[in-house]
Amino acid sequence: MQIKPTDLTRAAELLNELRSEVGKAVVGQQQAVDQCLVALMASGHVLIEGVPGLGKTLLARTLAKSLSLNYARVQFTPDLMPSDITGHAVLEARADEGSPVGALRVHRGPVFTNLLLADEINRAPAKTQSSLLEVMQEYQVTIEGQTLPLDKPFMVLATQNPVDTEGTYPLPEAQLDRFLFKIDIGYPSQDEENAIVRRTTEQLAGDQLPLDAITPRLDERSVLALQRLVSFIRVDDKVLDYAVRLARATRVWPGLSSGAGPRGAIALVRAARATAMMQARDFVTPDDVKQHALPALRHRVMLAPDAQLEGRALGELLAAMVDSVAAPRL
Repeated sequence: MQIKPTDLTRAAELLNELRSEVGKAVVGQQQAVDQCLVALMASGHVLIEGVPGLGKTLLARTLAKSLSLNYARVQFTPDLMPSDITGHAVLEARADEGSPVGALRVHRGPVFTNLLLADEINRAPAKTQSSLLEVMQEYQVTIEGQTLPLDKPFMVLATQNPVDTEGTYPLPEAQLDRFLFKIDIGYPSQDEENAIVRRTTEQLAGDQLPLDAITPRLDERSVLALQRLVSFIRVDDKVLDYAVRLARATRVWPGLSSGAGPRGAIALVRAARATAMMQARDFVTPDDVKQHALPALRHRVMLAPDAQLEGRALGELLAAMVDSVAAPRL
């Protein structure tokens, strides 16, 4: 498929409008906002990590409101069951006297939506977390042997708190691998914090979120069209090889006990394609790949025990590894 320059320009304009709309409620955190938009265009899921009060939930809710898509929120708790997320089947009473048994009726869970906010996902045990494995990878749910497809687009926005470990359960590696990005949200600058306090206290009662000014910019059809356009962005063989070499380097880098699998390289290429489209380009550059190395790989690797004892930071190790891999010249 040959991409028209006018289509790329229009796509970049639409996404810039969406970014501006999200910025009406989310102060600062521009990198996190951009990474969420990249994940949306790349048909990927996002895990957002940060201490309480930094706007993780606000970012997810703002993105949902700026899109004319169905939205659902699940507050993960230790007593949450898999059926509370995916749904369950109920045996109804007999419709008539001639029927020996009643019929099974499926009650669809909150995953049957377009944008699913999994708030504090690490508060639920692994059994409940695993209910999202099939959902996130295959975009379908199996209930009582019946496979039900999900509507597209579909995106999981999960949040977790890295500090409070009491009553939390680590996410299984298989679950982490299904997230395109793991986004770390840090503290804002002083100017940004001043703006946050002003925006959330003026003419707003209590803990009301500043979402009234948000208007939808993209609908379901537009998002699907943009996601399809991303899949036709050209990736040179040298750039694709660069993404694979970055993922493979995590498997042998000192200080890392386990490296990223093939999904790591796939995530890099998908994110790079979306980035190129957001900049109105029909081709991917090595910089498009490199800039997403940390969010695409940080949740797919583990620190070695000796690195943990030395107090090494995962981000520093990954940054050094990325710098060591030579980028191709095009």
